[in-house]
Amino acid sequence: MDPSWEASVTDSINAIYLLFSAYLVFIMQLGFAMLCSGSVRAKNALNIMLTNVVDAVVGSLSYYLFGFAFAFGDSSNPFIGTSYFALKDIPSSSYDYSFFLYQWAFAIAVAGITSGSIAERTQFTAYLFFSFFLTGLVYPVVAHWLWSFNGWLSPNSSSLLFGSGAIDFAGSGVVHLVGGIAGFWGAVIEGPRVGRFDAFGKPVKMRGHNATLVVLGTFLLWFGWFGFNPGSFDKILVPYPHMVDQGNWTSVGRTAVTTTLAGSTAGIVTLFGRRLLVGHWDAMDVCNGVLGGFVAITSGCSVVEPWAAIVCGFCAAWVLIGLNILALKFKYDDPLEAAQLHGGCGAWGLIFTGLFAKEEFVLQAYNSGKTQIIRPSGLILGGGWGLFGAQIVELLSVVVWVSLTMGPLFYLLQKLGILRISADEEVAGLDISSHGGYAYDASQEESGPRFYGEYLRMQHQS
Repeated sequence: MDPSWEASVTDSINAIYLLFSAYLVFIMQLGFAMLCSGSVRAKNALNIMLTNVVDAVVGSLSYYLFGFAFAFGDSSNPFIGTSYFALKDIPSSSYDYSFFLYQWAFAIAVAGITSGSIAERTQFTAYLFFSFFLTGLVYPVVAHWLWSFNGWLSPNSSSLLFGSGAIDFAGSGVVHLVGGIAGFWGAVIEGPRVGRFDAFGKPVKMRGHNATLVVLGTFLLWFGWFGFNPGSFDKILVPYPHMVDQGNWTSVGRTAVTTTLAGSTAGIVTLFGRRLLVGHWDAMDVCNGVLGGFVAITSGCSVVEPWAAIVCGFCAAWVLIGLNILALKFKYDDPLEAAQLHGGCGAWGLIFTGLFAKEEFVLQAYNSGKTQIIRPSGLILGGGWGLFGAQIVELLSVVVWVSLTMGPLFYLLQKLGILRISADEEVAGLDISSHGGYAYDASQEESGPRFYGEYLRMQHQS
C-alpha cells in the first residue's frame, strides 16, 4: 500500500471523527436551551431560549475574529496567542477548519453556562455585550494557557509547570469553571430575582415551569458530552507503541465509560441525598446532579480508571448539594444553579484529577502511549505533588482571571443601566416586556398581561 495514500486515509478518518465530535458538542446548545427553558418560569421561556441562540451567533463571530487566535495562535507568548485572526493562514501545519469548528463549539458553550446564572432579570442588550467579550477574549486566554502548545499551564508545553503541567483534558476548568465564575459575578452584581427571598430573608421557591424540557435537555447534554470528552482526543487513529491492537480508539472508549459512570453516580447520589433533605424525589435536582458529575469528570476523563470516575461523581453530587445550601444561606440567586454546578463541580474536577490520574493513561492522552517518558500522576496513586500542585494553580488562576475581567464588565453594565431590567418588567416577565409575547399561548400567569399592548397600558397606568 502506498504510504502517502495510507496517511491520507488516516487523516481523513481523523477529520471525520473530529467533525462528528464537533456536531455532538454543538447539539449541547440545544440541550442547554431546553434545560434553561424548563428551569425558568413560563413568562421568561422565550427570553432564555433567545439568549441561547444569541450565544451561538454572537459567539461564532467573536471566536472567528479574535477568540481562536487568542487561544491557539502561534506565539512564544505563554499567556495569549497572536496569530490566526479571522482564520488567516488556516489551514496551517498545526490546525485546520475541523479543529476550529470543534473549538468554536466549546467556546459558545461557556456563554450558555453564564446566561443561566443571570436568567429572568437581565436586559437582552447585556447578553450581546458579555457573550461577545466572554467568547472573544476571556475564555480563549484560558484555553491558550491549557490547550495550546506553549501555554504556561499546558501539559504539552516544552516547559512544564512543576514538571507536569495542569491536566484539564476536556475543560472542567477551561470551560465550566470559566462559565461558572463569570455567571457568579453576574448574579452577585445583579442581585436576586424579585420575590426570591421574603422580608425575613427566607427563600421562596421559584421552580421551573416544565420538568419535561429539563429532562429532555439533560439527555441531549448527556449525548453531546460523548463529543465533548472523548472527542477531545482530536484524532482516533493513533496506535500506541508496545501495545497490541490498542490506540486512541481504546482511550476514546474508556473516556466515554468514565464520563457515563461519573454522571450516573452523581445522579443517583443526588436523588437519595435530596430525598433525605427535602422529603421527596425531585426530578430537576437529579438532572442537575447528573450534569454535575459530567462537569467534574471532564478534566480527568481520559486519565482515570472507571472506578475513580465513580468516586468523582459521588463527591460531585455532595459538592453541588452543599453549594446550593450555602447559596440560599447567603441569599445568592442562580436560577440554573450554574455557578454551583459548573463552577463548584468544575473546581472539584480539577482537584480530583490531581488525586487520581493514572500515569499510563496520562502518557496515552498526551504522549500517544510512549513509555520511555516519565510524567507525574495523581497524588493518591503515588505520583507526588507535581500534578496536584499544577491543578491547584490552574484553579486559582482561572478564578482570578475571570473575576478580574467579567466582574468589572458586569459592574460597568450595571452602572450604565443596561444590565438588570426594572422590577415592573421582571414581574410582568421578560417575554412580554422585552419580546412582545409569550413562548406559549396559554402560559401567561393569571395576574400577568396577555399581550404586549396590555403590558404597555399597565405601564402607563402605573
